[in-house]
Amino acid sequence: QVQLSESEGGSVQAGGSLRLSCAASESRSPINSMGWYRQAPGNQRELVASISSSGSTTYADSVKGRFTISRDSAKNTQYLQMNSLKPEDTGVYYCHVRVRIVINVEGAFRDKDYWGKGTLVTVSS
Repeated sequence: QVQLSESEGGSVQAGGSLRLSCAASESRSPINSMGWYRQAPGNQRELVASISSSGSTTYADSVKGRFTISRDSAKNTQYLQMNSLKPEDTGVYYCHVRVRIVINVEGAFRDKDYWGKGTLVTVSS
């Protein structure tokens, strides 16, 4: 079982910046990918950014060039630097971790997802 501890979100004006962090407890199996999702009122949860174990990143089109995801593998911690925030970035941000569990000696595996409790980010115009 992996526990995720997210930093507090906050309220900022449009154009401002916030940094989120999420620390994962020690895992018996390697953490494959880490990421952030968000959910605005009335909307489905959507991917904001993810980072793989090799460091490759993926961003939602709406945040490219403004948000940066990074990870410190030694600390099992990921960060989301959010710059040039817009009112449409408002929502609850969820930390996500995917753990890869090897099933047998042939290398078969299954992935297990863990989620943080969510932290509210509010951007006012």
